[in-house]
Amino acid sequence: MGRSQKANKYGTAVEYKMAEEYNLDLARASWKDADGLGGEPHEIKAAMHEHADGQPGTFKLYREYHEQLQREGGYYVFAAYRIRGRGVEVLAHDRRPASRLPTLRWHGGGEHRDTQQAKVSISEVL
Repeated sequence: MGRSQKANKYGTAVEYKMAEEYNLDLARASWKDADGLGGEPHEIKAAMHEHADGQPGTFKLYREYHEQLQREGGYYVFAAYRIRGRGVEVLAHDRRPASRLPTLRWHGGGEHRDTQQAKVSISEVL
């Protein structure tokens, strides 16, 4: 299994944990991962707290999806994790309105999603 596939597997595991923690219903769409009890959209972002090379993890946000989440009055759930055995251990997490993020610096890199991306450090949101 390649690195990208493993990251996807761990990210999915974190999504399930955060959906349970925040009482969210998983609702797959390109721009959101779940809905709250009142129907408010949520995007769950997972980042490994530290990569194998020692660099801290970051959350990747995509401009088009972020703007839609803001328009819909949505939220982000940010979760930092580490690999534990065959699963993940969530080390820290927080839920915040999409409109209440640090300044985002958009750049290329989201071409596979036809949009720009921004990286947010774990320390900026957790």
